[in-house]
Amino acid sequence: MEIKFGTSGWRAIIAEDFTFDNVKLVVQAIADYIYFIKAQDDGVIVTSDTRFLGEKFREFASRIFAANGIKVYLTNRDTPTPVCAYEIIKRKLAGGINFTASHNPPYYQGIKYSPPSGAPAPIETTKWIEERIKEIKTNPISIELKSIEDFKKAGLIEIIDPKKEYLKHLKKYIDLKVIKKSKLKIIYDCMHGTGREYLDSFLKQNGCKVEIINSNLDPYFGGFPPEPAKNNIPELIKLVKSGKNCFGVATDGDADRFGFVDFDGSSIDANQIIALLFDYIINYKNWKGSVVRTLATTHLIDSIAKKNNIPLHDVPVGFKYIGEIMLKEDILIGGEESGGLSVFRHVPEKDGILACLLVIEMVARKGKSLKELLKDLYKKYGYFYTSRMNLHLDESTKNNLLNYLINNTPPNINGKSVEKVDKRDGVKMILQDGSWILVRFSGTEPIVRFYCEASNKKELQKLEQYAKSLLEK
Repeated sequence: MEIKFGTSGWRAIIAEDFTFDNVKLVVQAIADYIYFIKAQDDGVIVTSDTRFLGEKFREFASRIFAANGIKVYLTNRDTPTPVCAYEIIKRKLAGGINFTASHNPPYYQGIKYSPPSGAPAPIETTKWIEERIKEIKTNPISIELKSIEDFKKAGLIEIIDPKKEYLKHLKKYIDLKVIKKSKLKIIYDCMHGTGREYLDSFLKQNGCKVEIINSNLDPYFGGFPPEPAKNNIPELIKLVKSGKNCFGVATDGDADRFGFVDFDGSSIDANQIIALLFDYIINYKNWKGSVVRTLATTHLIDSIAKKNNIPLHDVPVGFKYIGEIMLKEDILIGGEESGGLSVFRHVPEKDGILACLLVIEMVARKGKSLKELLKDLYKKYGYFYTSRMNLHLDESTKNNLLNYLINNTPPNINGKSVEKVDKRDGVKMILQDGSWILVRFSGTEPIVRFYCEASNKKELQKLEQYAKSLLEK
């Protein structure tokens, strides 16, 4: 089995490929990379989300780093991905690893390495690590794996609790007075993930009524993939509907993705949330900068940027590309349709906790539901309807589909000319009326994704039908 890093680290099925032996290979290669960049004296943070064996894996990895003479800051419990990024930056570390498979099904585990910037590792870094793994397989390295206690006594492992400092940091971005005044009742679904005692604690500390659900540790995540999409949060939707003036928020397994349930129980997708927050930031936050979105994210962002004379960057799918831009210049908001965002001078990594707080602040200040706010936004910037279809295809079918689109890009779709073709990440076809289709392979799961956007639901359905017809090519 060849170990490959996708858009967000290495992910594999537990016990099949994700084994302690392979973890040892990956962590040793990362340790060697840290020596390669001459950052071995700076230390690393090691943490995990709530997945099966997460605690054992993070302790095992800590011992490997310590055996290589690299000091480890080992978290005292499962920890959100954005908190890991914050600690890297705050402590000026050589980086960190998080055992997480984010929103993937429960039988997956993963290793996500973040370099000294705190952003997701760029391709050149993960390629170096992949090549080093191959070398270690050929020429194994012998290290003395002492116990956690022995390494603690030697000063090579230190147990830390990053929660207090991170929550303090978040106060820079949130208008607490607005939230307190609103007296909103928040129902928080942490989806058996790392967000518990982070988001709910922050809200409670600042005078909010919060009901938290699915806060117990469950390696099966309650029978749902730990992604805060509509189909995976039925309990949250039910509670919001049955409550009075209740607003629902959710975070995924490692709390880097977000989900929202409006007062009437309807789920609002990430594309809409990012656009709403972008407009809100422009009007209510004293921040200056540009905006960045991925190829798969709504062009409503483009419309807002154009009307407000704000520079726009579009990048391939994966927050690593957003992070790269955030490291170079001030960004008002960077977002991707899969439910990840960060904001102005915050960590160059997805943060579902901060996203939830910003939306709560927006709803509190505006005194309107998300549906009402979205209606206002569409009137101001135009209507954009989006969809995403996920299909499990065998390798042959996937390759044939992509090769067909690359070599036989259609000149028109549904009677409309294809004005622009973008092949940076899959194939994106933008039509004369601004509608578009993107076909790409997932970087975290063995599936093909079809993304579509149009100015009305009828045209969106036509694009979806066309996308499905491509499978017959």
